[in-house]
Amino acid sequence: MPKPRILVTRPAHQAPGQAALLAELGLDPVLLPLLEITPVNESDPAFPFVKSRIMDLDLYHSVIFISANAVSAGMDLIDQYWPQLPVGIEWLAIGEQTASKLNEFGISATRSPAGYDSEALLSLPRLQQMDGKKVLIMRGAGGRETLAEQLSQRGARVDYADLYRRSLPHYTSAQISSTISDSPLAAVLVTSGEAVSNLDQLITDHRLGALKHTTLVVPSERVARIADELGYTRVITASGPDNQAMAETVLSTIDMDDRT
Repeated sequence: MPKPRILVTRPAHQAPGQAALLAELGLDPVLLPLLEITPVNESDPAFPFVKSRIMDLDLYHSVIFISANAVSAGMDLIDQYWPQLPVGIEWLAIGEQTASKLNEFGISATRSPAGYDSEALLSLPRLQQMDGKKVLIMRGAGGRETLAEQLSQRGARVDYADLYRRSLPHYTSAQISSTISDSPLAAVLVTSGEAVSNLDQLITDHRLGALKHTTLVVPSERVARIADELGYTRVITASGPDNQAMAETVLSTIDMDDRT
């Protein structure tokens, strides 16, 4: 009996870890990144703005990293302009993976035990009274505004450092056929609302309407709502966006199907 095929849609530099874990669990991972991550560099018109934020790092009370990608791009710039990290900054991270990535750079960041999104971070007691405090949000361009809006309402002065851009990679019909069309998929793993939207674009461009009825494993209720609104009929929410949580969820789903 062939192994269940699982479509892995993480960015190219993050997908192999998830794929390896799925393979260890006896599944057949197929990689099709739905987000391409491009760090802002000196040729980008936004670079001077980002650089100024990094140069002013010591003026901020709190620095919040939205994702592991933000850590990679942000710490690369911080290392260039701050041979020694400024003192007195409160470092915060959304989610365990982001906090772990910061730890690799010697930064112990606070994260919320309540979840993996902006709403969870906003529940931290230390972020309730923010009068006059300067906050820098390290993120990708065009991210959610919830965090900045809520912190501003609580009195904070919030700035962004848009460190990278996200886009949908281009795929040929042959690439789509080899990953999706040639053999049925048991499930699709997506880890963000933007990835769900990009999957929807791919379905439209390549006439893959059947994917709307394939099991879609998502990391949160917020992403599940986006998928529901886009017409996906079988959406299952994992306990988080990390590789282990996503893999365990898809495995239990397939086991459940096999028992029916």
